[in-house]
Amino acid sequence: MKLRATLVGFTAILMWSFLALFTAASGKMPPFQLSAICFAIGSIPGILVLVFNPSRIALLKQPAKVWITGITGLFGYHFLYFTALRNAPAVEAGLIAYLWPLLIVVGSALLPGERLRWYHIVGALAGLSGTFMIVGRNGIDFDGAYAVGYGAAFLCAFTWSGYSLLTRRFDAVSTDVVTGFCIATSVLSLFSHLGLETTVWPETGFEWIAVVGLGLLPVGAAFYAWDYGVKNGDIQILGAASYAAPLLSTLILTVFGVAEPSWRIALACLLITGGAVLAAQEMFRRKPQMRPVTEQA
Repeated sequence: MKLRATLVGFTAILMWSFLALFTAASGKMPPFQLSAICFAIGSIPGILVLVFNPSRIALLKQPAKVWITGITGLFGYHFLYFTALRNAPAVEAGLIAYLWPLLIVVGSALLPGERLRWYHIVGALAGLSGTFMIVGRNGIDFDGAYAVGYGAAFLCAFTWSGYSLLTRRFDAVSTDVVTGFCIATSVLSLFSHLGLETTVWPETGFEWIAVVGLGLLPVGAAFYAWDYGVKNGDIQILGAASYAAPLLSTLILTVFGVAEPSWRIALACLLITGGAVLAAQEMFRRKPQMRPVTEQA
């Protein structure tokens, strides 16, 4: 059960690796408008499940703390991330925001039944180093003039890691509730768009396909998979393995000709993969099974 749930969580990381490609192909739509549309699309599969299984609607009746945690996690993360990108260079803001996997690994020590070991931390730090090599390949320069953006990026990292860790505490809550989180995030993103942005629609059918792809996978199914994974799987392994997302994203962009291959990617691949394997070593260990002893007559 735990292994299967961890693997489901891995699929969320895989889907997030397509975020950059689909976003680049979606045209010039402002981020909050894109978020509003994509989260609306992402809620459709969950709505269909509820339509064909009306009895599951009762699963949406959850305490206020569950709804506050979920909506703050999904909408809060994206609001802070977009704010960081608006007020700081994308490279530096992205690196700070991507502290969340490390925060998940370290913070997991506070969860019931979890023990933080040295290889979890080393694996997460190796992944962070690999991410630095990818995201900061053109140089890093932290300037105090962008303090607001850096601050938003830090809050972004703490928001998503906090959401993931608190979600683990709500392990009895059905993943169906993510549908409600997506709907609420879509509505709040729409209000943010109307107040902060100018509407821009996709100009081609290809751009619309990219928007739908975003809504179905990285900004849709990925959140359902992540919810199930962190509730029922190994959250420490998932936290360390999350550093694979920027690596896979870069590899996908390279395959599609958007990015150029380099030695940095190869070394980052070694660091991130090695770190994930190190952090997940318990999952690969085989526990000896005790065989019953038969009495001889």
